[in-house]
Amino acid sequence: MKYLPALSTPRFVRAVPDKIKHHIREKAIDRARTRIAIAGSDPAKLSQQDLEILVKQEEDVIKSSMKEKGVLAVLALLGINLFG
Repeated sequence: MKYLPALSTPRFVRAVPDKIKHHIREKAIDRARTRIAIAGSDPAKLSQQDLEILVKQEEDVIKSSMKEKGVLAVLALLGINLFG
């Protein structure tokens, strides 16, 4: 049995998820800085591991929010209202 050669994905298609990940990461870093400032702490006093944990938490919040908004958009598109 002959196997077909693997089709390569165009570069621009692979770049889209990377751009989204980069944008989410930058937004998470901004939110983590805000969170640190609100707490009255100095980012220089936190360890690299603590900073990574804060950024990861903010990334999770952003991703969760995006998923929730996506589901609500699909429901709205289908004409389904959950709130009334």
